Amino acid sequence: MRDILITLIVFGSLPLILRNPVNGVLMWVWISVMNPHTQSWGFAATFPFAFIVAVTTLFSVAISRLAKTLPVSGVTFTLIALVLWMNVTTLFAMFPAFAYVQWSKVMKIMLMSLVTMMVIRHRDDIQRLLWVLVMSLGFYGVKGGLFTLRTGGGERVWGPEGTFIGDNNEIALALIMTIPLMRYLQLRSDKRWLRHGLGAMMLLSAMAALGSYSRGGLLAIAAMIMMMWLKSRHKFAAGILIALLAPLALLFMPERWTERMDSIGAYQQDESAMGRINAWYMAWNLAKDRFFGGGFEIAEPATFFLYAPNPHDVHAAHSIYFQALGEHGFVGLALYLLLLGLTWRSAAWIVRHSRDQPELEWAQQLATMVQASLVGFAVGGAFLSLLYFDVPYYLMGIIVATRALVAQRQHAVRPSVHSGLDNRQPAIGQS
Repeated sequence: MRDILITLIVFGSLPLILRNPVNGVLMWVWISVMNPHTQSWGFAATFPFAFIVAVTTLFSVAISRLAKTLPVSGVTFTLIALVLWMNVTTLFAMFPAFAYVQWSKVMKIMLMSLVTMMVIRHRDDIQRLLWVLVMSLGFYGVKGGLFTLRTGGGERVWGPEGTFIGDNNEIALALIMTIPLMRYLQLRSDKRWLRHGLGAMMLLSAMAALGSYSRGGLLAIAAMIMMMWLKSRHKFAAGILIALLAPLALLFMPERWTERMDSIGAYQQDESAMGRINAWYMAWNLAKDRFFGGGFEIAEPATFFLYAPNPHDVHAAHSIYFQALGEHGFVGLALYLLLLGLTWRSAAWIVRHSRDQPELEWAQQLATMVQASLVGFAVGGAFLSLLYFDVPYYLMGIIVATRALVAQRQHAVRPSVHSGLDNRQPAIGQS
């Protein structure tokens, strides 16, 4: 039944995609983020839904009357530069066969991220994209939160198998990134039942993140909550709420959860933590030796034999920063950090230029919540190999589109202001 339902939804959306490529982007995001086919048990689990939607979307872009240009933005240009650099480093990959497989996956993600930036131009498009992201990941947040409550936190929460968010650590970070987006939609909703529903979804997603037993997730959720509190207009009330809910959530978790979180400070005795540090040293030494890095998929025994302090402890990078460094060298890391920095700066620009303007309050709230989401990703991503996770790139597209809308609003207001000044009556005593 699930297979049939997913198939009907995807194929039923194709005429809508041909009518408007924005619908194709929304469908692509739903499939790539939620991975609904993983919730089925039959043919849908391996059916190429994403490929069909992507091809239809690209065709729709080609035949549509929409502007086929990317927004003029430092974020856009830097993302293109990073993609081009990834193609260069692939030519010098240490393991070409493995690298090509990963390159194919990453380029599809980057292509559709750029398509997203191209077609998401209006506030309604941004709003719909946010709803797709929130509902796609919120599904696992509600499911995982209820599972944590039902088991008393005794079992770990996992994401959909075979996806970016399949691991317990990865689903935790994805949910943490989504909570601020839920908060934005809650702030913009005028229906009480919807606000309450989003509030419940936020709490259950937080419980699911805790129930994942992810130590990096705990650090990420703490950083995200702190950012949301700093950006809150009602810091005292928000502080009281956090002070009441956070201890209750932590006390609910069992003793073995507490013991695992306590091991953060004793990482020297933790094999997993030491394995990550060994992989970070390997990435550093490799980047110093090879200007182009090692290319995609370098977590191989031969690489660790050449560059790791412990050549027998082979681990993935478990860090977006060391993943970028090891696979794409110092240039790749610099471009990635620049991309994150420019996205943050654009969000700050939106907040600054939307302040005290009621018609742009939505933009200020959105940029603030995206900043909180990115803080969670920046902290949690330091311990996960999620360099190519697509959600941050969609958030970049949202920020680019929002900044363009705010800039358009400013340009539209200025002529009327100047016109009003020019048409003023002369002051008394003036001719």
